[in-house]
Amino acid sequence: MRMNTAKQKMLEGKPAFGYALSLASPLAGEVLGRSGIDYIMADTQHGSFGPESTIATFMSLMSGSAVPMARVARNDFTMIGRLLDEGALGIVVPMVDTVEDAQAAAHACRFPPKGGRSWGWARARSYGDDYSEHIDEQVFVAVQIESIQAVNRAEAIMSVPGIDGCWIGPADLALSMGIHPRDKYENEDHARALERVLEACHNTGKIAGIASESVEEALQRSQEGYRFLTAGSDLSFILKGAIAGVKDLGL
Repeated sequence: MRMNTAKQKMLEGKPAFGYALSLASPLAGEVLGRSGIDYIMADTQHGSFGPESTIATFMSLMSGSAVPMARVARNDFTMIGRLLDEGALGIVVPMVDTVEDAQAAAHACRFPPKGGRSWGWARARSYGDDYSEHIDEQVFVAVQIESIQAVNRAEAIMSVPGIDGCWIGPADLALSMGIHPRDKYENEDHARALERVLEACHNTGKIAGIASESVEEALQRSQEGYRFLTAGSDLSFILKGAIAGVKDLGL
């Protein structure tokens, strides 16, 4: 069984940093997965992934040390199960607003008696014949707290058994509060909402995470107590490099 080294770091109180993939390129996944980053998250919610590109990306990640994770398109039992069957060792579930939403996510991610995941898996067999003996402990299950309604219920949501942590969506949280996402980090109410989620994770012993937009922000957030952090994406790296090149060229 392949061990989830990113989850192990977080359980030890250390931050785990990841890169998100949105362009559905297995080649990008392979390159970034060999960079030394802790995990790679295939974004099947907002990214361009389809079933074939998801599988190909997980296959490409086998050549590197980064742990394969995925954000599922929605809180759906079958969608979550398929990502796990294809080899995801971490699942991020978007738009979790209630305890019932969190319970559904946890239920889908582990086999009975801990959950209700259906028995059977496809390319996850590449992890070895002992896959079923260890996957329930190795999988990292994070729910997205990304509405003010979820913030108000954060401690109850994070108390749900089987939920390992959260990954705050700052932009959607801002929208739910009537704040334009571009103004989110200048808004005191938004900052207090983030603090409330961080406190809820502390009180429940769960791992706090947040979608960071850059390496610099991820480092700052790790100092605040967040442990599950994205630090950029394939798309953002390409755009930043291209824009810098255009500037250097004087265009």
